[in-house]
Amino acid sequence: MNIRKVIIIGSGPAGYTAAIYVARALLNPLLIAGYKPGGQLMLTTLVENFPGFPDGILGPELMMNMRAQAEKFGTEIIDKDVTKVDFSQRPFKIWVEDELYEAWSVIIATGAKPRFLNVKGEQEFLGRGVSTCAPCDAPFFKDLDVIVVGGGDSAMEEALTLTKYAKSVTVVHRRDQLRASKILQERAFKNPKIKFLWSTVVEEIVGDKKVTGVYLRDLKTNKVYFYKCDGVFIAIGYEPNTEIFKGQLEMDEKGYIKVYDNTRTSVEGVFVAGEAADYKYRQAITAAGDGCKAALDAIKYIEDLIAKGIIKD
Repeated sequence: MNIRKVIIIGSGPAGYTAAIYVARALLNPLLIAGYKPGGQLMLTTLVENFPGFPDGILGPELMMNMRAQAEKFGTEIIDKDVTKVDFSQRPFKIWVEDELYEAWSVIIATGAKPRFLNVKGEQEFLGRGVSTCAPCDAPFFKDLDVIVVGGGDSAMEEALTLTKYAKSVTVVHRRDQLRASKILQERAFKNPKIKFLWSTVVEEIVGDKKVTGVYLRDLKTNKVYFYKCDGVFIAIGYEPNTEIFKGQLEMDEKGYIKVYDNTRTSVEGVFVAGEAADYKYRQAITAAGDGCKAALDAIKYIEDLIAKGIIKD
């Protein structure tokens, strides 16, 4: 079997950037992109905060450009899902369905997925009024009325970010008090643009070409009513796509891969980039930066193995 020097699991900004760097180091990486390659940016419309595009760029277009760049320098890409890994021995073993691949180094760039409400209209209007990222999309809602669903730190951060652009921000929370930290609660309560609907849940998101409102349910009275708004920001948390690495790598209580010394994981030779480890920043540019760092760490690791005579150049 042909043992790869580096295999990258996951696409998106982290995976594609890692592939570009590893490929340019002439290590001929294999990138296993998944059945839905490109990550969260494939669900995004206009990206205006990625450097180099003063007029913005569509999320899918940015991802396809990164993919083409990775392939240009010699990255082999498989659009299938990894089903199992074994990091207990070297070379590392990675299964893509029933196909076994082996590598001396692995970069994990599987990202994270936002939790959704699973209500009617949610997926239909994703990118057309429904968002999971205020720093990404807030400028599109200038002088408009939006709601934020959630009651934790993420929801308050989203709401506060939106107040810089939106005319009004309504926080919809299923409980009668917030779970967010006290300092964020105080900032939100003091902001004149933010108001709260307590003990309330979203039943349905409606609109035509874009969101025009939601149907809400008052949990105390069970009454369902229409609430006019131009956007719905869902902020009920994220789940890292790390299930297949449980028992293989050290993780925190939320399932994010623990990082030691920049991009190194608990297993020597396995590196991580992007939102599989980062629950704070969650930006395309930070994921890309992580991909660069993980690639440079993996390249150095491979060079050390070659210098020690463990593998051939």
